[in-house]
Parts: sequence; C-alpha cells; structure tokens
Amino acid sequence: MIEREGQLLHVGRVGIVVSRYNELVTRRLLEGAREACLEAGTPGAELEVNWVDGAFDLPAVASAMAQSGRYAALVALGAVIRGDTPHFEYVAGECARGLMRLSVRYALPVGFGVLTVDTMEQALERAGGAAGNKGREAAEAAIRAADVLNRLRTGHA
Repeated sequence: MIEREGQLLHVGRVGIVVSRYNELVTRRLLEGAREACLEAGTPGAELEVNWVDGAFDLPAVASAMAQSGRYAALVALGAVIRGDTPHFEYVAGECARGLMRLSVRYALPVGFGVLTVDTMEQALERAGGAAGNKGREAAEAAIRAADVLNRLRTGHA
C-alpha cells in the first residue's frame, strides 16, 4: 500500500493573489501566507504577490498565473463580508467556483484563503485573531498539496 501525505517544504515558486477590498483583513491574511511559505523553505525570490481590486477578480489573475506554468502552488486571499443584498452570495460563490475550476484544469493547488463571513469582527478573528490565520492555513494547504502532486508525478511515496 502506498500512502502519501504532503509536507511543508520547498516545492518551488508560490504565487499569491490577494484582494485589496477589505484590505485591513487581507493584509493580515497575506502576512500569514508569507510566513507559512518562508517557514516551509520558499526563498523570498520564489514568492510572488499580485494584488487585485476584489475577490471577484481573484480567479482571472490566478488563472493567468496557472497558465504561465511558473508556479508549484497558488494561494488566493480575500474577504467577502455579508451585506444587506445578495451581492455576497454571487461574489463568494463565483470566486470559489472559478478558483476550483482552474485548480482542477491545471492540476495546480490553489489554497483557498477567501473569508466568507457575516461581520468584520469575524473576518479579523480569522485573519490572525482568535480563530487563527486562514491565510497561513491556505498557504500550508497549497504547499502540502503541491508536495503530494510532486510525489505522484515522480512516483515517490
């Protein structure tokens, strides 16, 4: 029986795409993601950050990054906070759907660090507060998945 579990180690270039909307939150998510990448051994020169205006824009830029073939893993960071209109559902749902599609299409891990919360307080709790840092968790998940994919592609256990 072969069993593989991804490790937090240098897997190659990691691309991060981050939404500027709710920047108070997304900057904290980015800090957590950067820390995770550096702790896993990703050299600063192999860590690339691209900013977009909002969460709805994350899939397009992440897709272009995936198409380039330059990345071992991607991390998408954003914060969608529920308001009084259905806008929240459209933005959060289409963002998640777009990122999942590109991950499957390119067999490229995309760490999903897009918060979908009801309040700014909840967002801050998940961006380095009591609930941890979901940016860090997304980066760690993407790196582990990239390691598993590398092992699959090379036939290593």
